[in-house]
Amino acid sequence: MPVTDASPSCIPTLREALSRYLLEITPQKKGKLQESRRIHAWQKHPLGDLPLDRIRPIDLVSYRNNRLAAGRSVYTIRLDLAVLSHLFEIARTEWGHETLGNPVKALRLPAFPPGRDRRLEPGELGKILSLSTQVMKDLIRFAIETAMRRSEILSLTWDRIDLEKRVATIAETKSGGKRKVPLSPLALEILQKRLSENQGRPFPLSPDDVSHRFLDACRSAGIRDLRFHDLRHEATSRFFEKGLSVPQVAAITGHKTLQMLHRYTHLRAEDLALKLEECSGPPPKRE
Repeated sequence: MPVTDASPSCIPTLREALSRYLLEITPQKKGKLQESRRIHAWQKHPLGDLPLDRIRPIDLVSYRNNRLAAGRSVYTIRLDLAVLSHLFEIARTEWGHETLGNPVKALRLPAFPPGRDRRLEPGELGKILSLSTQVMKDLIRFAIETAMRRSEILSLTWDRIDLEKRVATIAETKSGGKRKVPLSPLALEILQKRLSENQGRPFPLSPDDVSHRFLDACRSAGIRDLRFHDLRHEATSRFFEKGLSVPQVAAITGHKTLQMLHRYTHLRAEDLALKLEECSGPPPKRE
């Protein structure tokens, strides 16, 4: 049974509150496994011994700075602090501790680094494909044609693919809900070939297997600083280069905001210069 004693004199320690949060709140979340790991890490932290009302913003400043100094990514630190912030909000609004402040809200969060702008250079894709197995060749091409995430591609099953309508349905996306992805002629061709070779999933690989195989091919080809997820950036940029509108690209990629879509779009200046040349006509007459 959940703890119901919410009198002001019974403010729990951070460790105790996290245990309750783990039982009542975390199971309702899509990313419950990842959040459980973050909670267990917080419970081992020295701050876990303090009552919630004794945790100050300066304590979290030390936590933030120590994590940055240890080389943890900004994304990781912000996610860790987000768990703590939500815990304080739940304690205040649902557990009866109305006077409890949220020290995370007074904290200056570390700024996100500039988004990656790595795209495939001429010749790189051919080198990677030449050093990849057939299933990886198909997967890489499919990723570039659809802008789907690694997890989304690997979760595809044949019952979620309509070859006649040329649509693949992602049952559960990173941002929640499902998304229907239109299939280009090449993406459709890849799936039709995979269907003739497989009775299970189109791409029967694990996420780690895909990442390791991709990095191995890049190393063998002498290609640096390229990750499998960069193919999603590549695909998104190619959609715009083909002339698709912002709403059309967002519908394919699943980006909820223009800001996030922009982070995944990297149009080359030299390509835009060629586009301007193609679109240019005689200069307008001036009266």
